[in-house]
Amino acid sequence: MIDDRKNKVLQAIIEDYVATAEPVGSRTIARKYNLGVSPATIRNEMSDLEELGYLEQPHTSAGRIPSDRGYRYYVDCLMPERPIAPEEQERIRTTFRRKIREFDTLVRETVRLLSETTHLTAVISGPQFEKAVFKEIRIVPLSEDRALFIYITDSGLVENQVVELPLEVTMLELQQVAELLNEHLRGQRVETLSRTALQSLQRELARYGTLLEQALYFLEEKLEPGERHRLYFGGTSNMLDQPEFRDVGKLRSVLSFLEQEEAVASVLGLDRLTEGIEIQIGEEIRVRDLAECSVVTATYRVGDRVIGKLGVIGPKRMEYPKVVSILNAVVAHLSEVNRPL
Repeated sequence: MIDDRKNKVLQAIIEDYVATAEPVGSRTIARKYNLGVSPATIRNEMSDLEELGYLEQPHTSAGRIPSDRGYRYYVDCLMPERPIAPEEQERIRTTFRRKIREFDTLVRETVRLLSETTHLTAVISGPQFEKAVFKEIRIVPLSEDRALFIYITDSGLVENQVVELPLEVTMLELQQVAELLNEHLRGQRVETLSRTALQSLQRELARYGTLLEQALYFLEEKLEPGERHRLYFGGTSNMLDQPEFRDVGKLRSVLSFLEQEEAVASVLGLDRLTEGIEIQIGEEIRVRDLAECSVVTATYRVGDRVIGKLGVIGPKRMEYPKVVSILNAVVAHLSEVNRPL
């Protein structure tokens, strides 16, 4: 049973260990935290917490460190709410105050912001094209025999396709094709388009021949299952600053894992875009290479629709209250920037 005194001792140990990366002893807790009890009493409480599975004792130290179970109990029951530092608040506001029109640029700025304010490795998933809704299709002539088809979605995601033009296609005809495609596709979710519907559209607009064929074939390819998730990383080198990863083998394992984008997408839970903060700690991640890590993620929106996740990957010994506050602030600003007009 975790009583109030054990709660205070456990919270003090976790917060001290997060700050110092050193195993924590009873004298340290008695000296630095005003718990109103003696080192001997604290030592007894620490022994009980170890028996309950909330603390561990490294072989080389008389102090204790939190176990995965201890961290889980902390984030679920003990973690305080902490306001973001004024300089970090200003950094977040400044980033999103700038007018960034390209979604790709916005995401790259956001992932850099996350990595620099948390000092951890940040990752953001962009929206998948097949999950998006068509907003507009534009056709831009490149030369006499080529044009650029631009597919713009409600989330700001843009896909480009260079199309070979039939002989003697006029600007007027290109405009007509764009208007017809917009008329038939605007407002539709890409994943709801069936091949039958695309083939029907192709028959209806048959007079535009190979020009339209190429555009619709491109869309058919996008309907293929298993399109890779778009992931953006920032601050991978922050791993080098963490004492946990002074062991070259552990560091190599984590960095190698981060190169496997589909595996990272699975850990982020991109197949379950449920709202709110999600914290995975150590063995909960079920990836051996990340056994010494925690993953903290949150979903973000475009308008009223959840379209992706952002988060951080770092040692279990991370400042969870700070990370959660920063994620919440970034999500709020990012979703507001992405709000459709």
